[in-house]
Amino acid sequence: MSSAAFVPAIAWALPFVGLLLAIAILPLAVPHFWESNLKKLAVAAAFAVPVLVLYLRAHPQALVLAALDYASFIVLLGGLFVISGGILLEGDLEATTRTNVMLLGAGALLASFVGTTGASVLLIRPLLQTNRERKRVAHSVVFFIFLVSNIGGCLTPLGDPPLFLGYLSGVPFTWTLRLFFPWLVTVALVLAVYAAWDRRERARELRSDLKRDFYEVRQLRVAGKENLVLLAGVLAAVAFLEAPWRELVIVGLSVFSYRLTDPELRKANRFTFHPILEVAALFAGIFVTMLPALDLLKARGAELGVREPWQFFWATGALSSFLDNAPTYLTFLALAKGLGMAPEVVGVPHEILVAISLGAVFMGANSYIGNGPNFMVRAIAEERGVKMPSFGGYMLYSGAVLLPIFVVVTLVFFR
Repeated sequence: MSSAAFVPAIAWALPFVGLLLAIAILPLAVPHFWESNLKKLAVAAAFAVPVLVLYLRAHPQALVLAALDYASFIVLLGGLFVISGGILLEGDLEATTRTNVMLLGAGALLASFVGTTGASVLLIRPLLQTNRERKRVAHSVVFFIFLVSNIGGCLTPLGDPPLFLGYLSGVPFTWTLRLFFPWLVTVALVLAVYAAWDRRERARELRSDLKRDFYEVRQLRVAGKENLVLLAGVLAAVAFLEAPWRELVIVGLSVFSYRLTDPELRKANRFTFHPILEVAALFAGIFVTMLPALDLLKARGAELGVREPWQFFWATGALSSFLDNAPTYLTFLALAKGLGMAPEVVGVPHEILVAISLGAVFMGANSYIGNGPNFMVRAIAEERGVKMPSFGGYMLYSGAVLLPIFVVVTLVFFR
């Protein structure tokens, strides 16, 4: 996003690190303070202003490019959020392991086309409604976060913010189809673990609850179907249009959706603009503060010793587990560009970009703060009375389930 012609002092990477740490720590340390989007914006601005002043004086062109990328990023996320918020899935299926596996598998596929945020908004409530008669539900929500809010979103640039930023950086729209086999293997392994886990948990349910679940089935119904057409329009705009026409079309489709969708559908979905305004506030700071880090990595990335695909997979993933995965993706892409390897796609080898992409998307599932939808899904589940694991408890799940699967991914695809 910025030119390698300007290389700031290494200390200028500290605002970026500080802001990412603030995003990781403040929601846990001062949750009431962190509820306000204006306070999030103030925190982001406190870290961003010094970098803004530096680049206004030394490299203003980088700020212009960052502003354009930020606008495209927010327009896409906002469009997916608004349009998917007008689609309501209602019903109560029988909460068998087969049903839950099908919901999770469908969500993992859908996430690549409406985004992990959009798919999470669409499907978490049907999952909770389907399982409302069961007492042991938390594990299903955790696996939902694994698959729908994270791992599923790697087949198109619409799926997860890191991949869209890659698209804006020059990665061809269809390049992410190279991730299909890692996606398929990982989704299949996670679903296999879930199926075994859920069968065990369902066997421990009270027979009276399972009987009630059997008799209270209601057919799944989709309301707001016109928004599915609008989502297809967003996909077409991203695939075939350039800026600014791409952004204008997405904004137009979003306005059309918001004005014409029955307000009762959004009310039933408990739709508000708070989540997308939160993303806009924080990413305004991220897009500014990461400029020095990106310039430093482009200039000095070879000194870090990360060169092999498996190293990029785990290094990108480790940071994406606790810090935002979108700037982490760009950071390691910049590092790879600075190594002078074969420039097969956006200046790096295909295998390296595969490793960075999978690390950023997959390992955002390792903690509640690895990807934006994670906390949102947890909040919706707790609002419905599901007792979700703590921050550390969730990581026990991810450590036991995901880390061994990621080792398999490493051995199969990055040997």
